[in-house]
Amino acid sequence: MFPLHRGRRLRTNESIRSLVRETSLSPADFMFPMFVAEGENVQVEIPSMPGIFRRSIDLTVKEIQELFNLGIRAVNIYVKVSENLKDNTGLEAWNPNGLMQNAIRAIKAACPEMIVMPDVALDPYSIYGHDGIIANGDVENDSTNDALVKMAVSHAEAGADFVAPSDMMDGRVLRLREGLDAAGFHNVGIMSYSAKYASAFYGPFRDALDSAPVDATEIPKDKKTYQMDYANRIEAIKEALWDVEEGADMVMVKPGIAYLDIVREVKNAVNVPVTVYHVSGEYAMIKAAAERGWLDHDKIMMEQLMCIKRAGASLISTYFAKEAAILLNK
Repeated sequence: MFPLHRGRRLRTNESIRSLVRETSLSPADFMFPMFVAEGENVQVEIPSMPGIFRRSIDLTVKEIQELFNLGIRAVNIYVKVSENLKDNTGLEAWNPNGLMQNAIRAIKAACPEMIVMPDVALDPYSIYGHDGIIANGDVENDSTNDALVKMAVSHAEAGADFVAPSDMMDGRVLRLREGLDAAGFHNVGIMSYSAKYASAFYGPFRDALDSAPVDATEIPKDKKTYQMDYANRIEAIKEALWDVEEGADMVMVKPGIAYLDIVREVKNAVNVPVTVYHVSGEYAMIKAAAERGWLDHDKIMMEQLMCIKRAGASLISTYFAKEAAILLNK
């Protein structure tokens, strides 16, 4: 009761505030999403994501070493697949000499302690831009799962520490766990995109990989038949619990800032680490506003990352990972 209780006593100066601070950030809290391209000495900036690049494997490895020196211990890998390698089966996705597999091997050879979590979904390999195989005008769930198992095993064979299924097919975590175990990869983990919403915040990412659904009358025009309705909350808890039961070692909520209520709900419901993807649209909005002088870039960046951690994130996948780690190290 006032005046016995004065909350401002614990806010008097930064030294006191730091003593009682409930949440803290470090570079080890971050995972950096990286885009890999064919070629050598290739570095192309993504126009809608200033400061983020598609890099060839040689330059990706160089960047990996810089990230590790900053204290970042995990990367999430995506590949820009050549158009001539795309089809409706995902065949290139489990090519042992494919771009993803070669990237994993190169990263682990150069920096063995960096945790590599390659993306598992068919959209970069699909002529339709969907996360699975198209059959009878829809994304076919079970045949897609068969393809994802082959893809994940090929990642494990290349040296991946975790596989990261982002496809949102039903039952895929169990199928992946069974497939990895059958191939002898009992210690390769699964970080499942459990509550991945059908969000407009993904636009810049799809620019980076040229993986947006194509406009064709015979296929779904968007990903709403498998990604979640952003009006739903209880469904996210259900999906996360199912994935844990099927063998997920970590679960993910995606997007981040607009879904912190979901992050807290999932954190309260599961007994595994919760990853949050601070997605491309969230990154792009801060960059655009800061370029116009409307926001303080670094302050907003750090506030958003802290809020994601406070909501319950054990790991934050963010395009700000390198910039935030540099600030934290100062």
